[in-house]
Formats: sequence, structure tokens, C-alpha cells
Amino acid sequence: MPRLVMKFGGTSVGDIQRIHRVARHVKREWDAGNELVVVISAMAGETNRLIELTAQVASLHDAREYDSVIATGEQVSSGLVALALQAIGVPARSWLGWQIPIHTTSAHGSARITEIETAELERRLKGNEGRERQVVVVAGFQGLAPDGRLTTLGRGAGDLTAVAMAAALKADRCDIYTDVEGVFTTDPRIVAEARKLSRVTYEEMLEMASQGAKVLQARSVELALVYGVRIQVLSSFLEPERITPMGSDPTAGIPGTLVCKEDEIVEQHVVSGITCSRDEAKVTVRRVPDKPGVAAEIFGLLADANVNVDMIVQNISEADKTTDITFTVSKGDLKNAIKALEPALAHMGQASVISDGRVSKISIIGIGMRSHTGVAKKMFETLGERSINIQVISTSEIKVSVLIDSEYTELAMRALHAAYGLAA
Repeated sequence: MPRLVMKFGGTSVGDIQRIHRVARHVKREWDAGNELVVVISAMAGETNRLIELTAQVASLHDAREYDSVIATGEQVSSGLVALALQAIGVPARSWLGWQIPIHTTSAHGSARITEIETAELERRLKGNEGRERQVVVVAGFQGLAPDGRLTTLGRGAGDLTAVAMAAALKADRCDIYTDVEGVFTTDPRIVAEARKLSRVTYEEMLEMASQGAKVLQARSVELALVYGVRIQVLSSFLEPERITPMGSDPTAGIPGTLVCKEDEIVEQHVVSGITCSRDEAKVTVRRVPDKPGVAAEIFGLLADANVNVDMIVQNISEADKTTDITFTVSKGDLKNAIKALEPALAHMGQASVISDGRVSKISIIGIGMRSHTGVAKKMFETLGERSINIQVISTSEIKVSVLIDSEYTELAMRALHAAYGLAA
């Protein structure tokens, strides 16, 4: 019997009417005979409300109690979905992370899944030992630490829960229902001509998620890549009757976007998508000594302060044996980054720090870059023709990213989307 994991995000369960629509989506797959695990996020806005409550009670709070509070959003919504399913004749039971259990590390607020116990879930899915077959409804985003305390997995980790469940239960597919119809070539709110991709590779999706696309959480895509979990991204706002239930072929009849292995995509585009991240700040450490160990000291201080660094460039050494090192951090980390560098600046003579929070990172992504030349050249020419200055460049095997003035973000996105022929 085919097995499917269905995950519904916060907007999908944002009110009671939407919860009833979710139940109809699940019933469609149940009626087709599929074994179902349904992973549920908190109702839209609920987690933010719970976070605000904890901040009002104590600005410096116990991370374990913080997790206990913010995990309740998923407890409420998963119970409501189970009730909605029962109301339309679908046997269902809700499960919290600790009841399964989903074992995690003890890093409260950002725990990592270590193991999922599946024996009882298998019995419920199959209806073994005289039990009625059931839909398993799982509260996403949470698990159980080694000391028995509840943990949360980080914001957006409902996707991670779903992919981890699909991997542990060897599901045929994991469907992520959200408020968009799939993965687009770029943000359709910026570029009206953006088109939905029918398929995208794990590697491309991972780069897109890491470079600013909000469709899927990067950790969930990374896990799907490791375990070969097929993911479909689709809209929960589609009427359930318009979607063909999953059958014996998990790649057939895909209304959204299928995230899969490279060899499952017949025609690979040179560039599949363009992303932007406005959550960028540029930091330049000027006139640091150009000698071994200086870069290690600078980035070691940032690592100790838990500041994640992205793009890095070092200038050519000046005649006085100094150089400039430029890197990017998230805007939220900018103050911490500058403060973390103070010990280094204190003994580096003329060294100083300047920063700029008015920048954006634009990335072109495509598996076809591996076998095509001139891709970066076209990007640089396209931006140059529109007088958009490139401040920093970074590359990977299937990605080129540039840092530009945020004023030109939308112009750059539209120009590059047209230059690579990605229009619908």
C-alpha cells in the first residue's frame, strides 16, 4: 500500500475553514487507500504570539520552558485537524513529538533529530493487531531530549519533521502544502513572468532555500537529499477534488513541484532559478596586517560569538603590508559581529571596521552550470548594462551570488530573469 507524508504549514491551518479544507485533502488520499502521516504546524501567527508572551514574562528565560510554551501551538492545531478528520469519517489520532517519540539533541530551540521510533506508528498505519487503520497526525517542530524534556527544532522546522518522518517510515513521497503552488523560477511578487517549475533537483532546491527562497526550509531539503525522500511542494488552497491522489507511481500526476534526484529530470536548464536575500549586511575590516593567522583570528572571534559568515573576499595586499577583508552576515548579527571584532582591532594598529546594511544578495542557481560556460559572464554583463555595481562575488558548482546595493534588487531580479530566458 502506498505511503504518503502530508505536511500543512501555518497558513494552511490558519482558521477553522482552512482546517476543514486540510481534512478534505487528507480524506482524498485516505479514500485512495494510501497510508497517511499528516504533519501539522501551528496556526499562522500563533508561534509569534507565544514567543511574545515568553518575552513579556522574562526577557532572559529558561530555554527549556521556552520550548514548552512555543510547542503548544502545534499541539492545538494537530488536535483540531484530528477532530476535523474524525468528523468526516476518517479515523485519526494526534501525536506530540514526545509521544512518538522523536528523539533529539538537547539544544533547546534548535535541536536536531537523532532517531524516530516507528513501531507503534507502523501498527497504526497498517491497522495491525486488531486495531483500526488510522491517519497519524503529528505535531511538527518538536521532539524529546535525552533528559526527557520537550525540545523544539527551530523556526520553520515543520518541514524538517515531515521529511524526517518520511525517511524513517520509508514513505513513497512527502507532500509539503503551503500558500504557493510550487517552486517558481523567482519570486512572482517581484517578477510577474516567473513560472512554476515542474521538477527541481535536491541540490538546486537546497541552494534556493539557502539563498533566500522561503518555500522550503534548507535543513529539510538537506535531509531529503541524504535519504532520497521525494518532496512535492503544492498549494493547500487548491480544491482537494482537483488533485489526483498518489498512486503506485509517486512521480505521476504532480500538480506542484517535485524535488527529486538529478537523473529524474529529463531536460536540465542552465539556470533554474534566481533568488534574493535582503537580510544581508556587509562588514569590511580595513588595513589588517597581511600575514598568516590574521583571518583565522577574525573569523574565530565571529564563530565564538555564534555569528554566521557568508560571502568573503580579501583584497590584494597594499604596499604597507595591510589588506582589507570583507564579508557578509545577517542584519540581525551585525551589531554582534562588530562587537566580536573589538579584541582583534585593539592590537592591529590601523585596523578599523566599516559596515553597510543597505545591500542585497542575488543568486542564480542551476544544475546545468556544471556543463555550460559563460553563465557568470552573462550575469555580470546583464548587471553592468543596467549600471548595477557588484560589490562581492561568491560561487559554488551550481550557483553564482553577487552582493549589490539594495536599491537595485528588483531591477536586477527582473533583468536576470529575462536574460536567462526563465519567463513563463
